[in-house]
Parts: sequence; structure tokens; C-alpha cells
Amino acid sequence: MMKPVLVVGAGPVGLTMAAELARYRVPVRIIDRAHGRTDQSRALAVWPRTLELLRAAGCADAFAATGLHARAVSIHSDGRTLGRVTFGEIASPFNYLLMIAQSETERLLEAHLRSLGGKVERDAELTAFVDTGDGVSCTITHAGNGREDMQAAWLIGCDGAHSSVRHRLGLAFEGDVLPTAFIIADVHVAGLRVPPDEPAIFWHPDGAVMFFPISPGRHRIIADIASVPSCDPTLQQVQAIVARRGPGGVTLSDPVWLSHFGVNERKVADYRVGRVFLAGDAAHVHSPAGGQGMNTGMQDAFNLAWKLALVMRQEARAGLLDSYGPERGPVARQVLTGSSHMTRIVLLKNRPARLLRGLVARVLFRIPAIRRTIANALSGVMIRYRDSPLNTGGAVGPRGARAGQRLDPGCGVGTGDLPRFTLVARDDAAARAMIARHATLLKPDICPPPDGGGKGMGNGIWLVRPDGYVAAVARGGDWPVIDAALTRMAAGTLAAGTRPPEQP
Repeated sequence: MMKPVLVVGAGPVGLTMAAELARYRVPVRIIDRAHGRTDQSRALAVWPRTLELLRAAGCADAFAATGLHARAVSIHSDGRTLGRVTFGEIASPFNYLLMIAQSETERLLEAHLRSLGGKVERDAELTAFVDTGDGVSCTITHAGNGREDMQAAWLIGCDGAHSSVRHRLGLAFEGDVLPTAFIIADVHVAGLRVPPDEPAIFWHPDGAVMFFPISPGRHRIIADIASVPSCDPTLQQVQAIVARRGPGGVTLSDPVWLSHFGVNERKVADYRVGRVFLAGDAAHVHSPAGGQGMNTGMQDAFNLAWKLALVMRQEARAGLLDSYGPERGPVARQVLTGSSHMTRIVLLKNRPARLLRGLVARVLFRIPAIRRTIANALSGVMIRYRDSPLNTGGAVGPRGARAGQRLDPGCGVGTGDLPRFTLVARDDAAARAMIARHATLLKPDICPPPDGGGKGMGNGIWLVRPDGYVAAVARGGDWPVIDAALTRMAAGTLAAGTRPPEQP
């Protein structure tokens, strides 16, 4: 009988991790020292790539039905609109930004976990652990019920920016702290003259004020202030900032959350130490600009879960896990850099710099290709694992997806309960023979190329991972490339930092 995986932290990242492992029939326990779920809105944005992965997990419909579908984001200054980025052309079935309170995200994920036979153990804190080489000896302290010693196969720290798992590993959390602080308010908003489902950013010489819709009439407001205050803001203070920096005529009422926060930009160098992994804010924190934090963490969980499931089910060797950090680390670095740049642009105070910012914004946002690039970058569909040790093969045809790229979300993902790779190719005897040879790793069904076998992708072969990214590419008929990629994963010959040569 398999030892369970222990997931520490029942926020969106930990719940995603536990639910994916449970879906893949891997025993898992998830603990949290808090008594219950958060009742605050906190992280609001769920981007299309995360929704695609939630669809594969089988719970995207519940999210889509609960949240608000934002179709665009706009930037304003001096009474005029500088630019507007729409999401309708994002190459995803989810071509919108889902605005949903973190409290609702956690509720939906916990319900999904329960439907898979799992549950969150609350009032339970990991107080010690030792990596024994073939497992992790863990001590859990339950509020009112004493101490429990358990043996876990693997330990995953999803316990936030102040992660006790990271601290106990002794990993440095390197980075900077921005000197500016922010206030945050979830309030009822009246008189805001922008579409009710559209996030809006207003630039002002004093700073910025940003409106993010949560539900009809209710918004999250964020504004920068000079330094971290000694206490939370009042509704009157937030109203004064909105009156000065906003578009005018906006009235706030009925606050449900008033707070402040500073911005850390930090990241660990290693996502794994032996049998212990880090994911989400435990591994990386950054500015909320762009709404990428929760999405990046949940995608960490999707990335690790299928690999860990294959290893624990003895369908792939442990070397597969060496790809987690090399894949997710660069993504977090890119998100950190991008959110940092966005934050510093918003915080410009120097008059010449602000004038230049406005001029550049007006010019760039007039270019449709720029607007599409921004939308796709924010959506997550452009994420790729360029230097993954799992990648094999090069491009096939002018429209062929390369190894490490996300393929059409209709291929390689599904609601099955086993992590399986998908062959995207013409359905012929050679493809069927490959499935028979690697039946423990491949789905039994062949997926046709997204264009139906037409020019560009019709003559290629793609091996698509359970998370929808391409693992291997070959020209039509070059099945040894695909066979070698599957054999390497099954045979456990992967090594961290090793990348196989690309095919000509």
C-alpha cells in the first residue's frame, strides 16, 4: 500500500495539488493550521490557461458559472482612455478573465476535492519533518487532540509566503521589498462609468487607483500609498483617494474588507530538496500586478501532480520529478520580472516620466498586434517550457508546435482519472503500435492534429503531456523519436538539467 503524500496548506495551490493527486488515485492528506477557509476575496483573477487546466481536472464549469467574466481591461488618465485590451481573441475556449473571490475559489476546490474522496484536515499544523530517503517522517500537531506522527511518501509545502516548510528546509527566499505600500478595499461602488465587468486602472500624479469587479456593483479597489500604515484604512480614507485619483462621481459604501499590504519580490532557487517540494507562494512571491500569483501557484500544482502520480504508481521512474523545478522556476522568474515592471510603471511619480508613460501607452495601445500580445501574455497561453529536460524533437512544418509549447487545449487534456500522454498524429497502424508498446503511459485514443490533418500540422507527430504541453515532436513516420521519449521517461534515465538533442 502506498504511503500518502502530505500537502501542507489548504489555499488554492494546496487544494489544487491534493485534488489532482486524488483524481490520479494517489493517497493524499492535506492539512491546514487555520480553522476554516478564508472569508476574504484576496486573489481575484483566474486566467484562461488556469481555466483550461481546471477543465482537464473536471471542475472548470463550476468556476465559470460562479465568477464574473471580464472581457477587457482599460487604462485611463486625465479624463481619457489611454488604452483598452480585450480578451476575445485569446486562443483559448476561455477567452475572458474570470473574476472570482479567493474565498469562492477555495470553496469550489474543496468541494471538488470532496467529490474525489478527499478532505481538508483543519486545525492541524506540521511541526517537524525528517526526510528519511524513502519517505518523510512528519509530526502533525492537532489543536486539542495532541501530536501525531505519520510517514509520508512525499511532502509538498503549499503554505504561503511565510512557509514553515521552506523555513525548515533552510532555503533562502531571495529578492527585494518595494518601498511603496498599497491599500485594498472590497466595497460597493456606484457611479463608475466603465463597463461593469471591466477592470479599470486610473493613473494620477499622486499615484494609481485600480478597480477590479468582483460581483455586480462590488469592486476591489487598490491604490498605492507612501509607506506601510500603522493601521488599516477607513472607508473615508479610501473614498478620498478615489475622489482625487479616480474619474469623479464615484461613491463607495458597504465595505467588507479594508486592509493594506507591502510587496515582496522573492523566489527560492530550488523547488525541491530530496522528497520535499515547494509550490505557490512558498516558492515565489511578487507584485499582484497582472493577477498572476495564484495562477502561477495553481499551475505549479498541475505540473507536479501528474509527474508525482506517475512515479508513485510506478509507471514512470523518479527522474521525471527532476523536471519540476527547471520548468516552473523560469516561469516564476518571468512572472516576477513582468509584474515588477508593471508595478514600477504604475508607480511613476516624476512628471517627465509620467508624460512619457502616457505617450507611449497611447501609441502602443493603438496597435492591434500589441494588444493581442498583451492579452495572450496575461492569459498564460504563451507559457512554454523551452528548456525542459523532458523536451525531444524540433518543429514540424510552419505551424507545428515545438517541444515545451502548449498545444491545442483540446488535445492532451481530458477528465480521465489517470495521468496519460496523448499522441497527436494521423490514426494509422504505426500509431496504434506505439500505443500498444507504451500502454501504461499513453491514452488509447489518438488525437488528430488541430487543423484536421491539413497543411502544416498534418504530417507531424506530437507527444502531448497530461498537462497539455508537448513533450516530443517528430516528422511523420519518425516514430523512433516518440518511442525514445517515452522509453526515457519510463526507464528513469532523466537527469536534472539534461536536455536531449533536438531532431533535425
